[in-house]
Amino acid sequence: MEKVVKSDADWRVQLSPDEFRVLRQADTERPFTGEYVDTKTVGVYSCRACGAELFRSETKFDSHCGWPSFFEPSESEAVTLIEDSSLGMTRVEVRCARCDSHLGHVFHGEGYGTPTDDRYCINSVSLRLQPAE
Repeated sequence: MEKVVKSDADWRVQLSPDEFRVLRQADTERPFTGEYVDTKTVGVYSCRACGAELFRSETKFDSHCGWPSFFEPSESEAVTLIEDSSLGMTRVEVRCARCDSHLGHVFHGEGYGTPTDDRYCINSVSLRLQPAE
């Protein structure tokens, strides 16, 4: 996979202020406000910054946490996981492996009954859904 590297100035031209804040500054959109929270559309979710495929609709599930949730990425190499000790807690940040944009966080062992027991809690503004034809 070819990496995408751009300056903050270039990202600011390409992304909306909200997209830049989340994708490039690791902010979080408010819960229950993202466009994909309740989406049931079949398709592929890609990185809004670089277009890399990240998740597929068949791994999306209702977690009722306020953000789109998936139990696994499309491919193991699609995302990178980084320990995040901000906000006085330890979490695992999920980033796009291609452009290093912030997507959200992954949580394990919460009892959702998914095949992986993982919840990839992803900001809608970090994603773009391409519906299946």
